Amino acid sequence: MKLAEALILRADLQKRHAQLKARIIRSAKVQEGETPPEDPARLLAEAEQVAAQLEDLLRRINRTNSTTPLDDGSTLTDALARRDVARLRHALLREVAQAAVVTQDRYSKSEVRFRSTVAIAAIEAQADDLARAMRELEARIQEANWRADLA
Repeated sequence: MKLAEALILRADLQKRHAQLKARIIRSAKVQEGETPPEDPARLLAEAEQVAAQLEDLLRRINRTNSTTPLDDGSTLTDALARRDVARLRHALLREVAQAAVVTQDRYSKSEVRFRSTVAIAAIEAQADDLARAMRELEARIQEANWRADLA
């Protein structure tokens, strides 16, 4: 199985576990004299099986990520860390640029005036450069996902 296939399976297992959780919660309490729509004990056992499968798969994915090299000599784990931090940086730059935009809603000259304390255009250009780098990194990660066999 390729790593990319394992990632798809991981998403399916996570979704399945969430669905089982919702079904368990729906069946956890009924009015006196009624029966639950489904057997909560059976659903709990099924959720436990799904969780065990997910744990095994996550271990294999993590092991694969830590040993899969990229073309620059780093590992897939390194690239994922760079991608996550790049997302944080990108979000920060976009939010700062948005917060710095000054709109004047003054109705008289005695009202408070605001001014930007940062170079909005420079921050937006930096965010655009970071977005491009993130897209390129994501493409390299996806390529490695389809190239690597799951450990």
